[in-house]
Amino acid sequence: MSSPRSFFWVQEYFTPWDYTARAVTRILAYRKTPFQEMLIAETGAFGKGLMLDGHWQSTTVDEFLYHEALVHPAIVQVVQAGGIPRRVLVLGGAEGATLREVLRWRSVEQVVMVDIDGEVVAACREHLPEMHQGSFEDPRVEVVIADALDFLQETGPIWDVILSDLSDPIESGPAYRLFTQEFFRQIRSKLQPGGAFTIQAGPTGPVELHQHTRIVRTLKTVFAAVQPYAIYAPTYGGPLGFALAAQDPIVSRPEPEQIDQILSQQLDPERGALQFIDGITLLGLYQVPAHLRRAIAAETTVYTLDNPPRVE
Repeated sequence: MSSPRSFFWVQEYFTPWDYTARAVTRILAYRKTPFQEMLIAETGAFGKGLMLDGHWQSTTVDEFLYHEALVHPAIVQVVQAGGIPRRVLVLGGAEGATLREVLRWRSVEQVVMVDIDGEVVAACREHLPEMHQGSFEDPRVEVVIADALDFLQETGPIWDVILSDLSDPIESGPAYRLFTQEFFRQIRSKLQPGGAFTIQAGPTGPVELHQHTRIVRTLKTVFAAVQPYAIYAPTYGGPLGFALAAQDPIVSRPEPEQIDQILSQQLDPERGALQFIDGITLLGLYQVPAHLRRAIAAETTVYTLDNPPRVE
């Protein structure tokens, strides 16, 4: 065990009264960019990790839980709707782990990753190879350093899948506009028929679920079908929500055998096996707990540019 003097504690606040603390044993990169405060560090128990604006984004020990849950439900949705996922747009995703998961799919021909903060992307490429596993060098990948809103205005409706791998929508951060009704309408307009969109949608624990329920409510004003789900990864200190959105129906009780067949046929075995997602996992993820279903049903707030997400 390390000496108490060989590490220091990094605290992450979830409410003004609650925080978690993680031991950092070595700082690999730290800077304040024009957009956010970034820390890449080695931790005592969770390997290397990326923190933005005081919130852990991922750590090497459990990031697979997050990135597999973000990527694969949307691509499976496209396949189940009869489509072939060829073009994928990733918004955010500095670590490159989202790229890594997308590139598992044999049918994918093009992946564009759009991140506003080139300094963070460069630091992750240098210090987090365990996460990106060389994905930035794949010939199918293009990295664009730009504002996602600007990029969406300029691109055509060519995308089979759009994945929103963004930092939390805090008011001082760069992402709050990307959780609004106006933004979701742009997303919908850029998807191919049968396309799917997944967004990291905030925590779902009983104390913190309002952001999640409002994101889901906002998505439902734009998309015909929305499926919320959540994972538990220790890095985040509690359950973290996602939302899958599409114009085609989403099967909320997928057949595990059918999902396993899709994954077996369409994933590249040379890129290794999935650690988290399979047919049984996907079926379980889509069974939303009663307290969360009730909170989503009761939610009335819609995020707009005039009423964006705010820290409460």
